[in-house]
Formats: sequence, C-alpha cells, structure tokens
Amino acid sequence: MKPEVMLMILGMAIVTFIPRAIPAIFIERMHFSPRVEKFLRLIPYTAMAALIFPGVLTVDAARPEIGIIGGLAAGLLAWRRLPVMVCVLAAIGADMLLYL
Repeated sequence: MKPEVMLMILGMAIVTFIPRAIPAIFIERMHFSPRVEKFLRLIPYTAMAALIFPGVLTVDAARPEIGIIGGLAAGLLAWRRLPVMVCVLAAIGADMLLYL
C-alpha cells in the first residue's frame, strides 16, 4: 500500500479518535447535576428510538399497521423491562403473525 494512503488512514483514525477519547478521559473529573446526569444517561435511548421509529412506519407501505403493531409489542415489553432480545423477537413474531 502506498505511504500516502497509509498516512491518510492514520490521519483519519486520529481525527476520529480524539473527539471520542477526550470526553472519556475528562468525564471522571467533571461533576454534573443529577438532572444533567439523567439527561446524559438517556441519550443512547433517544438516539436508538430516533433511528428505529422511521423504520416502524415504513416496514410495509401497503400495510403500515404491521410495523406499528410490531413497534407497540416491542415498546410494551421494553416498558415492562424485559430483555432487548425478548422485545425484538416479540416484535418479529407479531409481524409474522400479521403477514400470515
């Protein structure tokens, strides 16, 4: 591989690594209010919901209720604090029953 390509890959790795490493290094020294800590803990869940929700509505353009019912099944089980795999399998099962 050409040295220019290797340098470019190394540069991109450094540029990607720095913004991720800095918060991890300094987060232990920073103290947040309980409200901010709760907000930071909820970010992964909101990001996941934002990524999944459009797919729920567009599973089948002819029958949008299939995606909605599958999403409701997963949401209900998640609300009951069941494991993620159970929620996913229940949503798949609900959608399979509706397709039959």
